[in-house]
Amino acid sequence: MTAQRNSAGDGMETAYGFRTVERGEKQPLVNEVFHKVAKRYDVMNDVMSAGLHRLWKDAMVASLGPPRRAGYRTLDVAGGTGDIAFRIVEASGRNAHVTVLDINGSMLSVGAERAEKKGLSDHLDFVEANAEALPFEAGSFDAYTIAFGIRNVPRIDVALAEAYRVLRRGGRLLVLEFSEVDMPLLDKVYDAWSFNAIPRFGRMITGDGEPYRYLVESIRTFPRQEDFAAMIRAAGFSRVGYTNYTGGIAALHSGWKL
Repeated sequence: MTAQRNSAGDGMETAYGFRTVERGEKQPLVNEVFHKVAKRYDVMNDVMSAGLHRLWKDAMVASLGPPRRAGYRTLDVAGGTGDIAFRIVEASGRNAHVTVLDINGSMLSVGAERAEKKGLSDHLDFVEANAEALPFEAGSFDAYTIAFGIRNVPRIDVALAEAYRVLRRGGRLLVLEFSEVDMPLLDKVYDAWSFNAIPRFGRMITGDGEPYRYLVESIRTFPRQEDFAAMIRAAGFSRVGYTNYTGGIAALHSGWKL
């Protein structure tokens, strides 16, 4: 029921959940998962985190503390449905501009529709592109955020290098991701919930439990907190640290381009 966590992300390119796939195969498989769950993505996150993802995302944006001034630019990667982007815009008093980037067009469509309903379209733009090859000039953004998306990127080291490139000097990286539980008993309860309940709920909600099984497995192969922090440092970031949420079920990683 468990798999070896990748210590430096080097195995993530061929890890599709607990399965090993060929290089180049993972991205199309992940794309298919998110095409299937796009319309129910927020429900999926509620199921996977028992609703706690909303608190974790609030804490992430509070940590970012976007200033209430015009001209502040954030790139939110793998944020197609707009969850983080909307929070950033509102926290800035609707002064910040957020570019939402996602490789999955279905997710972006959901986000653009939600932005329109919330009256936030003027503060956002939606870009379909790959986190490993960002279509922006160096030093374009004040902040780079990614929530529950980095583990789905095949070449995490490349994505982190791209994050560093597009940030200006003094810019900040924030990565929110499911992580390794470090609390006795909670880890057993969380495993039982993840492997038994989540795929079952996924089948009830979307008619297909398989995407949820992949997402649960992908959490177990993602590097531990210290190992992922080391990857962020290797990409060039300074003052790297992380904060565990709910006993390590999720962790918020931070780094600065100094």
